[in-house]
Amino acid sequence: MSAFRARIGFALLSNPARPLPSTRVSVLNMLPHLREAGYETYIIHEPNEPTETPDLSGLADRVQALGLDIVYFQKIHGAGVRRQIAALRSAGVRTVYGVCDRVDNDLVRATDATVIVTDFLKHQHAPELWERIHVVHDGIERPELTHSFANEPLPNGRLRATLVTSSALDAVPVLESAARHRLEITMVGDYPQRATLFELRRRARAAMSASSLIPLLSRGFRAVRWHPQGVYDELRQADIGIIPVDTQPDPLPSGEVSWWQVKSENRLTLMMGLGLPVIASPVPSYLGVVEQGVNGYIARTPHDWLRAIDELRDPLRRHQVGASARASVLERFSKIEQASRLVRVLNRLLIRSPALA
Repeated sequence: MSAFRARIGFALLSNPARPLPSTRVSVLNMLPHLREAGYETYIIHEPNEPTETPDLSGLADRVQALGLDIVYFQKIHGAGVRRQIAALRSAGVRTVYGVCDRVDNDLVRATDATVIVTDFLKHQHAPELWERIHVVHDGIERPELTHSFANEPLPNGRLRATLVTSSALDAVPVLESAARHRLEITMVGDYPQRATLFELRRRARAAMSASSLIPLLSRGFRAVRWHPQGVYDELRQADIGIIPVDTQPDPLPSGEVSWWQVKSENRLTLMMGLGLPVIASPVPSYLGVVEQGVNGYIARTPHDWLRAIDELRDPLRRHQVGASARASVLERFSKIEQASRLVRVLNRLLIRSPALA
Protein backbone atom coordinates (compact mmCIF):
# COMPACT_ATOMS: atom_id res chain seq x y z
CA MET A 1 0.00 0.00 0.00
CA SER A 2 1.35 3.43 -0.97
CA ALA A 3 2.56 5.69 1.83
CA PHE A 4 1.35 8.68 -0.13
CA ARG A 5 -1.93 10.36 0.68
CA ALA A 6 -2.73 11.17 -2.94
CA ARG A 7 -1.27 11.62 -6.40
CA ILE A 8 -1.16 15.04 -8.04
CA GLY A 9 -0.12 15.90 -11.58
CA PHE A 10 0.99 19.29 -12.90
CA ALA A 11 0.34 20.64 -16.40
CA LEU A 12 2.91 23.42 -16.71
CA LEU A 13 3.24 26.70 -18.56
CA SER A 14 6.96 26.16 -19.19
CA ASN A 15 9.50 23.36 -19.26
CA PRO A 16 11.14 22.47 -15.90
CA ALA A 17 14.55 22.43 -17.60
CA ARG A 18 14.07 26.10 -18.58
CA PRO A 19 11.29 27.30 -16.29
CA LEU A 20 9.74 30.72 -16.37
CA PRO A 21 9.72 32.34 -12.91
CA SER A 22 6.03 31.56 -12.38
CA THR A 23 6.61 27.85 -13.02
CA ARG A 24 9.66 27.75 -10.77
CA VAL A 25 8.08 29.64 -7.88
CA SER A 26 4.51 28.34 -7.91
CA VAL A 27 5.20 24.69 -8.77
CA LEU A 28 8.81 23.50 -8.78
CA ASN A 29 9.63 25.12 -5.43
CA MET A 30 6.54 23.53 -3.91
CA LEU A 31 7.20 19.93 -4.99
CA PRO A 32 9.53 18.91 -2.12
CA HIS A 33 7.07 20.29 0.43
CA LEU A 34 4.14 18.51 -1.20
CA ARG A 35 6.03 15.22 -1.04
CA GLU A 36 6.75 15.80 2.65
CA ALA A 37 3.01 16.34 3.13
CA GLY A 38 2.22 12.96 1.60
CA TYR A 39 1.60 13.82 -2.06
CA GLU A 40 3.13 11.83 -4.89
CA THR A 41 3.89 14.39 -7.60
CA TYR A 42 3.99 14.03 -11.39
CA ILE A 43 4.73 16.45 -14.23
CA ILE A 44 2.14 15.48 -16.83
CA HIS A 45 2.64 18.31 -19.33
CA GLU A 46 5.92 20.15 -19.96
CA PRO A 47 5.98 22.14 -23.21
CA ASN A 48 9.14 22.60 -25.25
CA GLU A 49 8.41 26.33 -25.34
CA PRO A 50 6.22 28.30 -22.91
CA THR A 51 2.59 28.61 -23.98
CA GLU A 52 -0.57 29.58 -22.13
CA THR A 53 -2.81 27.77 -24.63
CA PRO A 54 -1.25 24.32 -25.14
CA ASP A 55 -2.51 21.27 -26.98
CA LEU A 56 -3.40 18.83 -24.18
CA SER A 57 -4.89 16.12 -26.35
CA GLY A 58 -5.02 12.81 -24.50
CA LEU A 59 -4.12 14.29 -21.13
CA ALA A 60 -7.25 13.05 -19.38
CA ASP A 61 -6.54 9.49 -20.55
CA ARG A 62 -2.94 9.67 -19.28
CA VAL A 63 -4.12 11.02 -15.93
CA GLN A 64 -6.52 8.14 -15.45
CA ALA A 65 -3.86 5.62 -16.46
CA LEU A 66 -1.57 7.04 -13.77
CA GLY A 67 -4.36 6.97 -11.21
CA LEU A 68 -4.00 10.64 -10.30
CA ASP A 69 -6.38 12.19 -7.80
CA ILE A 70 -5.75 15.88 -8.59
CA VAL A 71 -4.49 17.80 -11.62
CA TYR A 72 -3.10 21.32 -11.29
CA PHE A 73 -3.16 23.54 -14.42
CA GLN A 74 -0.42 26.15 -14.03
CA LYS A 75 -1.34 29.39 -15.79
CA ILE A 76 -2.73 27.67 -18.90
CA HIS A 77 -6.15 28.19 -20.41
CA GLY A 78 -8.10 27.98 -23.67
CA ALA A 79 -10.60 25.61 -25.25
CA GLY A 80 -8.26 22.60 -25.13
CA VAL A 81 -7.60 23.07 -21.43
CA ARG A 82 -11.32 23.39 -20.71
CA ARG A 83 -12.06 20.14 -22.56
CA GLN A 84 -9.53 18.25 -20.47
CA ILE A 85 -10.84 19.78 -17.25
CA ALA A 86 -14.38 18.69 -18.13
CA ALA A 87 -13.21 15.15 -18.96
CA LEU A 88 -11.23 14.89 -15.72
CA ARG A 89 -14.06 16.09 -13.54
CA SER A 90 -16.43 13.63 -15.23
CA ALA A 91 -13.96 10.89 -14.32
CA GLY A 92 -13.85 12.00 -10.67
CA VAL A 93 -10.44 13.69 -10.82
CA ARG A 94 -10.22 16.98 -8.92
CA THR A 95 -8.85 19.98 -10.83
CA VAL A 96 -7.00 23.10 -9.73
CA TYR A 97 -6.36 26.27 -11.72
CA GLY A 98 -3.20 28.17 -10.76
CA VAL A 99 -3.04 31.78 -11.97
CA CYS A 100 -1.04 34.92 -11.33
CA ASP A 101 -2.14 37.57 -13.84
CA ARG A 102 -5.55 36.81 -15.34
CA VAL A 103 -9.20 37.24 -14.44
CA ASP A 104 -11.08 34.25 -15.83
CA ASN A 105 -14.39 33.63 -14.05
CA ASP A 106 -15.31 30.78 -16.40
CA LEU A 107 -12.16 28.80 -15.63
CA VAL A 108 -12.64 29.35 -11.90
CA ARG A 109 -16.14 27.88 -12.28
CA ALA A 110 -14.85 24.96 -14.35
CA THR A 111 -12.29 23.78 -11.78
CA ASP A 112 -12.71 22.57 -8.21
CA ALA A 113 -10.37 25.19 -6.77
CA THR A 114 -8.32 28.14 -7.97
CA VAL A 115 -4.95 29.10 -6.48
CA ILE A 116 -4.05 32.73 -6.99
CA VAL A 117 -1.09 34.88 -5.93
CA THR A 118 -2.71 37.98 -4.40
CA ASP A 119 -5.85 39.01 -2.56
CA PHE A 120 -6.22 41.90 -5.01
CA LEU A 121 -6.44 39.55 -8.01
CA LYS A 122 -8.83 37.27 -6.15
CA HIS A 123 -11.22 40.14 -5.59
CA GLN A 124 -11.26 41.09 -9.28
CA HIS A 125 -13.32 37.92 -9.87
CA ALA A 126 -17.07 37.64 -9.40
CA PRO A 127 -17.89 37.80 -5.66
CA GLU A 128 -19.83 34.52 -5.75
CA LEU A 129 -16.56 32.78 -6.75
CA TRP A 130 -14.39 34.08 -3.91
CA GLU A 131 -14.90 31.01 -1.73
CA ARG A 132 -13.45 28.86 -4.53
CA ILE A 133 -10.30 31.02 -4.83
CA HIS A 134 -7.38 30.52 -2.43
CA VAL A 135 -4.38 32.84 -2.08
CA VAL A 136 -0.93 31.23 -2.14
CA HIS A 137 1.76 33.89 -2.35
CA ASP A 138 5.10 33.58 -4.11
CA GLY A 139 7.51 32.15 -1.54
CA ILE A 140 10.91 33.71 -0.82
CA GLU A 141 13.44 31.50 -2.57
CA ARG A 142 16.73 32.23 -0.73
CA PRO A 143 15.85 33.08 2.89
CA GLU A 144 19.37 32.19 4.07
CA LEU A 145 20.89 35.16 2.24
CA THR A 146 21.16 38.53 3.97
CA HIS A 147 22.46 42.00 3.20
CA SER A 148 25.59 42.96 5.13
CA PHE A 149 25.47 46.75 4.65
CA ALA A 150 29.27 46.65 4.56
CA ASN A 151 29.62 48.36 1.18
CA GLU A 152 32.01 51.26 0.86
CA PRO A 153 30.08 54.54 0.46
CA LEU A 154 29.97 56.18 -2.94
CA PRO A 155 31.21 59.76 -3.27
CA ASN A 156 28.90 62.77 -3.11
CA GLY A 157 26.23 60.95 -1.13
CA ARG A 158 25.11 58.79 -4.05
CA LEU A 159 23.25 55.53 -3.36
CA ARG A 160 23.50 52.24 -5.22
CA ALA A 161 19.94 51.34 -6.23
CA THR A 162 19.04 48.01 -7.84
CA LEU A 163 15.92 47.25 -9.87
CA VAL A 164 14.91 43.72 -10.91
CA THR A 165 12.74 43.21 -13.98
CA SER A 166 11.63 40.24 -16.07
CA SER A 167 12.02 42.31 -19.26
CA ALA A 168 14.76 44.48 -20.80
CA LEU A 169 13.80 48.01 -19.87
CA ASP A 170 15.44 50.74 -21.91
CA ALA A 171 14.25 53.44 -19.55
CA VAL A 172 13.41 53.51 -15.85
CA PRO A 173 9.80 54.34 -15.02
CA VAL A 174 9.31 57.31 -12.68
CA LEU A 175 13.04 57.86 -12.09
CA GLU A 176 13.88 59.53 -15.36
CA SER A 177 17.13 61.04 -14.08
CA ALA A 178 19.59 59.13 -11.91
CA ALA A 179 21.71 62.25 -11.57
CA ARG A 180 18.77 64.22 -10.17
CA HIS A 181 18.20 61.61 -7.48
CA ARG A 182 21.93 61.06 -6.89
CA LEU A 183 21.61 57.36 -7.63
CA GLU A 184 23.70 54.74 -9.36
CA ILE A 185 20.99 52.44 -10.80
CA THR A 186 21.62 48.82 -11.75
CA MET A 187 18.85 47.13 -13.72
CA VAL A 188 18.87 43.33 -13.60
CA GLY A 189 16.77 41.86 -16.40
CA ASP A 190 16.62 40.16 -19.79
CA TYR A 191 19.70 41.90 -21.16
CA PRO A 192 22.63 40.55 -23.22
CA GLN A 193 25.38 38.90 -21.20
CA ARG A 194 27.34 42.13 -21.32
CA ALA A 195 24.84 44.90 -21.84
CA THR A 196 27.10 47.45 -23.51
CA LEU A 197 25.71 50.78 -24.64
CA PHE A 198 26.23 49.68 -28.25
CA GLU A 199 24.07 46.58 -27.73
CA LEU A 200 21.40 48.55 -25.90
CA ARG A 201 21.30 51.11 -28.70
CA ARG A 202 20.93 48.30 -31.24
CA ARG A 203 18.06 46.72 -29.28
CA ALA A 204 16.30 50.05 -28.92
CA ARG A 205 16.74 50.83 -32.61
CA ALA A 206 15.28 47.44 -33.55
CA ALA A 207 12.31 48.19 -31.32
CA MET A 208 11.98 51.70 -32.88
CA SER A 209 12.30 53.23 -29.42
CA ALA A 210 15.65 54.99 -29.57
CA SER A 211 14.23 58.09 -27.91
CA SER A 212 13.27 56.11 -24.81
CA LEU A 213 16.88 54.96 -24.47
CA ILE A 214 18.13 58.43 -23.58
CA PRO A 215 17.65 57.98 -19.80
CA LEU A 216 19.53 54.66 -19.86
CA LEU A 217 22.45 56.24 -21.67
CA SER A 218 22.68 58.91 -19.01
CA ARG A 219 25.35 58.73 -16.36
CA GLY A 220 24.42 56.49 -13.46
CA PHE A 221 22.69 53.56 -15.21
CA ARG A 222 23.93 50.00 -15.63
CA ALA A 223 22.18 46.99 -17.18
CA VAL A 224 22.98 43.42 -16.07
CA ARG A 225 21.67 40.09 -17.37
CA TRP A 226 19.48 38.23 -14.86
CA HIS A 227 21.05 35.11 -13.41
CA PRO A 228 19.62 32.97 -10.57
CA GLN A 229 22.65 33.67 -8.37
CA GLY A 230 23.75 36.94 -9.95
CA VAL A 231 20.54 38.72 -9.02
CA TYR A 232 21.31 38.13 -5.35
CA ASP A 233 24.91 39.30 -5.79
CA GLU A 234 23.67 42.56 -7.30
CA LEU A 235 21.08 43.13 -4.59
CA ARG A 236 23.55 42.43 -1.79
CA GLN A 237 25.88 45.07 -3.24
CA ALA A 238 23.10 47.68 -3.35
CA ASP A 239 22.25 50.29 -0.76
CA ILE A 240 18.53 50.26 -1.59
CA GLY A 241 16.10 48.32 -3.73
CA ILE A 242 13.73 50.21 -6.01
CA ILE A 243 10.56 49.08 -7.79
CA PRO A 244 9.42 52.02 -9.94
CA VAL A 245 6.36 50.98 -11.96
CA ASP A 246 4.69 52.71 -14.89
CA THR A 247 1.16 53.13 -13.51
CA GLN A 248 -0.42 54.30 -16.74
CA PRO A 249 -3.60 52.37 -17.70
CA ASP A 250 -2.69 49.07 -19.40
CA PRO A 251 -5.85 46.93 -19.10
CA LEU A 252 -6.00 43.17 -18.76
CA PRO A 253 -8.16 41.39 -21.37
CA SER A 254 -11.00 41.57 -18.82
CA GLY A 255 -10.71 45.36 -19.03
CA GLU A 256 -11.25 45.89 -15.32
CA VAL A 257 -7.71 46.58 -14.08
CA SER A 258 -4.23 47.13 -15.52
CA TRP A 259 -1.40 44.60 -15.74
CA TRP A 260 0.71 46.45 -13.20
CA GLN A 261 -2.07 46.24 -10.61
CA VAL A 262 -2.07 42.42 -10.51
CA LYS A 263 1.66 41.97 -9.93
CA SER A 264 2.54 39.65 -7.06
CA GLU A 265 4.71 40.63 -4.09
CA ASN A 266 7.60 38.57 -5.47
CA ARG A 267 10.06 41.34 -6.36
CA LEU A 268 9.24 43.21 -3.17
CA THR A 269 9.69 40.26 -0.82
CA LEU A 270 12.82 39.17 -2.72
CA MET A 271 14.48 42.44 -1.71
CA MET A 272 12.91 42.73 1.74
CA GLY A 273 13.86 39.14 2.56
CA LEU A 274 17.52 40.08 2.07
CA GLY A 275 17.14 42.92 4.53
CA LEU A 276 17.32 45.58 1.82
CA PRO A 277 15.32 48.80 2.32
CA VAL A 278 12.91 49.17 -0.61
CA ILE A 279 11.09 52.06 -2.25
CA ALA A 280 8.23 50.93 -4.50
CA SER A 281 5.36 52.26 -6.57
CA PRO A 282 1.85 51.59 -5.15
CA VAL A 283 1.23 48.13 -6.63
CA PRO A 284 -1.88 46.88 -4.75
CA SER A 285 -0.24 43.70 -3.44
CA TYR A 286 2.58 45.77 -1.93
CA LEU A 287 0.27 47.89 0.20
CA GLY A 288 -0.42 45.13 2.71
CA VAL A 289 3.28 44.33 3.08
CA VAL A 290 4.92 47.74 3.44
CA GLU A 291 4.45 49.68 6.65
CA GLN A 292 5.34 53.16 5.50
CA GLY A 293 8.70 54.32 6.79
CA VAL A 294 9.07 51.27 9.04
CA ASN A 295 9.93 48.32 6.78
CA GLY A 296 9.92 50.15 3.45
CA TYR A 297 8.39 52.98 1.45
CA ILE A 298 5.51 53.31 -1.00
CA ALA A 299 6.13 56.27 -3.32
CA ARG A 300 3.09 57.63 -5.15
CA THR A 301 4.58 60.88 -6.43
CA PRO A 302 8.01 62.16 -7.54
CA HIS A 303 8.19 64.03 -4.22
CA ASP A 304 7.62 60.74 -2.34
CA TRP A 305 10.54 59.18 -4.21
CA LEU A 306 12.88 62.06 -3.44
CA ARG A 307 11.91 62.14 0.23
CA ALA A 308 12.36 58.37 0.71
CA ILE A 309 15.71 58.38 -1.12
CA ASP A 310 16.93 61.26 1.02
CA GLU A 311 15.88 59.47 4.24
CA LEU A 312 17.78 56.38 3.19
CA ARG A 313 21.03 58.27 2.67
CA ASP A 314 21.54 57.75 6.39
CA PRO A 315 23.30 54.34 6.84
CA LEU A 316 21.66 53.77 10.22
CA ARG A 317 18.23 54.41 8.70
CA ARG A 318 18.94 51.95 5.90
CA HIS A 319 19.95 49.32 8.44
CA GLN A 320 16.83 49.89 10.57
CA VAL A 321 14.41 49.73 7.65
CA GLY A 322 16.20 46.76 6.12
CA ALA A 323 16.17 44.78 9.37
CA SER A 324 12.45 45.50 9.83
CA ALA A 325 11.80 44.49 6.22
CA ARG A 326 13.48 41.10 6.63
CA ALA A 327 11.76 40.35 9.93
CA SER A 328 8.34 41.23 8.50
CA VAL A 329 8.43 38.91 5.46
CA LEU A 330 10.62 35.88 6.19
CA GLU A 331 7.95 33.77 7.87
CA ARG A 332 4.86 35.24 6.24
CA PHE A 333 6.20 34.70 2.71
CA SER A 334 8.32 31.62 3.30
CA LYS A 335 8.13 28.66 0.93
CA ILE A 336 7.05 26.52 3.88
CA GLU A 337 4.12 28.81 4.67
CA GLN A 338 3.00 28.96 1.04
CA ALA A 339 3.31 25.18 0.67
CA SER A 340 1.16 24.79 3.80
CA ARG A 341 -1.48 26.98 2.21
CA LEU A 342 -1.40 24.88 -0.96
CA VAL A 343 -1.57 21.62 0.99
CA ARG A 344 -4.66 22.85 2.85
CA VAL A 345 -6.38 23.51 -0.47
CA LEU A 346 -5.48 20.07 -1.80
CA ASN A 347 -6.50 18.32 1.40
CA ARG A 348 -9.95 19.90 1.22
CA LEU A 349 -10.37 18.63 -2.32
CA LEU A 350 -9.72 15.06 -1.23
CA ILE A 351 -12.66 15.08 1.15
CA ARG A 352 -15.09 16.87 -1.14
CA SER A 353 -17.01 15.71 -4.15
CA PRO A 354 -15.51 16.96 -7.43
CA ALA A 355 -19.01 17.69 -8.74
CA LEU A 356 -19.35 21.23 -7.43
CA ALA A 357 -22.22 23.47 -8.36
